[in-house]
Amino acid sequence: MANSVGKIVAIYGNMVTAEVNDVVTQNAVAYCCKRRDGVKLKAEIIRLRGKRVDMQVFESTRGLVIGDTVEITPDLLSVKLGPGLLAQIYDGLQNPLPKLAQSCGFFLQAGVYEEPLDMAKKWEFTPLCKPGDSVCAAYHLGWVPEGIFQHKILVPPYVVGTWKIKEIVGTGQYCIDEKIATLVNAQGQEIFVSMTFSWPVKLPMPGYAERLLPEQPLITQQRIIDSMFPVCQGGTYCIPGPFGAGKTVMQQITSRYALIDIVIIAACGERAGEVVETLREFPELEDPKTGKKLMERTIIICNTSSMPVAARESSVYTAVTLAEYYRLMGLNVLLLADSTSRWAQALREMSGRLEEIPGEEAFPAYLESVIANFYERAALVKLYNGSLGSITIGGTVSPAGGNFEEPVTQATLKVVGAFHGLSRARSDARRFPSIDPLESWSKYQGAVLPDQIQIAQNVLRRGHEIAQMMTVVGEEGTGIQDFIMYLKMEFFDRVYLQQNAFHEVDRACSLERQNHVLSLMLEILEHEFSIKTKDEARQFFFQLQSLGLNWNESPWQSASFQEIESKIRKLLL
Repeated sequence: MANSVGKIVAIYGNMVTAEVNDVVTQNAVAYCCKRRDGVKLKAEIIRLRGKRVDMQVFESTRGLVIGDTVEITPDLLSVKLGPGLLAQIYDGLQNPLPKLAQSCGFFLQAGVYEEPLDMAKKWEFTPLCKPGDSVCAAYHLGWVPEGIFQHKILVPPYVVGTWKIKEIVGTGQYCIDEKIATLVNAQGQEIFVSMTFSWPVKLPMPGYAERLLPEQPLITQQRIIDSMFPVCQGGTYCIPGPFGAGKTVMQQITSRYALIDIVIIAACGERAGEVVETLREFPELEDPKTGKKLMERTIIICNTSSMPVAARESSVYTAVTLAEYYRLMGLNVLLLADSTSRWAQALREMSGRLEEIPGEEAFPAYLESVIANFYERAALVKLYNGSLGSITIGGTVSPAGGNFEEPVTQATLKVVGAFHGLSRARSDARRFPSIDPLESWSKYQGAVLPDQIQIAQNVLRRGHEIAQMMTVVGEEGTGIQDFIMYLKMEFFDRVYLQQNAFHEVDRACSLERQNHVLSLMLEILEHEFSIKTKDEARQFFFQLQSLGLNWNESPWQSASFQEIESKIRKLLL
């Protein structure tokens, strides 16, 4: 199908309106051609109005003028999928940023687009099928080694119905665009399959037998998450919090120590300095799972706040499409979107330029449905070969002033399964992770029994009430039993809920260790102490807390670990 041609009739920031006589498609890719230098700027059609089309341009529109030509393709905004995606750093349009740096230098140039995959590299292909086998969409034809994984070569998900393999290549080295198989259907139609295909980012990727309810906990090795507010593989969670509350550190710790296969980070509209910090640190982080670099099983999608707003939306969808691709291989993927607030602000800006009726705080009226559609692409699925794959989506939200009542946070809370609200007060008090144990919640069943969690939450809630009362009446106006309850709350918070992300032992706590430590913590919380004075209580819990913090920094089941545990138990006698 040939490209359609139109003329620009209006330019409003990153929104361009063109007049076209041919039939065009919603969400199709278009190119705005600068008359002066011939540079083509990539855009996406977001509204059709008779002969006029409104497009959001993914570049700066400086230099475009009324009357410039627009080329509209029949293709939707898509990403190219195939071997070689891991360890890459892309922008929201899947341009590899290292390649762009080589061709453009320090400053990115408008209209420069690079091939996202290495077309010249040869991959060692091993077939899993033979001629005559019946296949369907997303069926595994073979595999190539990609890092520590077997990168499965799929029948493209857009293939409809059942096909038979007419021919397939043998074991050997091939480029990703070479033909590896020929498929034929009952009507005699033939299609050729290579190692790569394209998929529209706005459409969920099919190709699995069944969508399952998330039940298996995602172990992050962070005690406050795994024990108190668990997340399941294939589930969703959000991390709202004010600036400086520790969202980025939490993401890095989670991506490093969570028991997951692939990590995809979408830096959507964050400050350039914060993104640069991520790009510098991630390639140097050691992967505790493999002993190699964490970047080898990570993909980073970058769109800073200084880039055009339209690219923020594409970066989120690009990231989730890459995640769906690896899920079809039977892998567990963790997608971290930072920050969905910046994405929502981009939606608000484009909605304003389209002159749509605004909703609350000028966000578009359809904000909730857009956020819901994004999070709904997280799922645990059963593939046709019986294996399981999952996408877990964790989105950070940056509400202005830490106000969780603003529209983006509220729209997110309606669709996610867990809420890890970061607290400015806890962050200022250097209590990390700064997840508020009183405000946060989870709908998922974790590895800890709900009855045990309820005991801890009751102590936290009661202890917080006593702390609030003590700010009014002082310590002198508090009874000894209430004061002991307050000290229990402080002990549990400091020893169990907080973790030192920079200590080689305490930064990651295995589930086995969590269960063991939590059982002793609950014994302490339920223990009836016969302490007569507040000074005695304060001294006792200070000693207990010191032992607990040293216990956290002792290697699991080491001599020092067992020695400290015996000292703690003696104090309870």
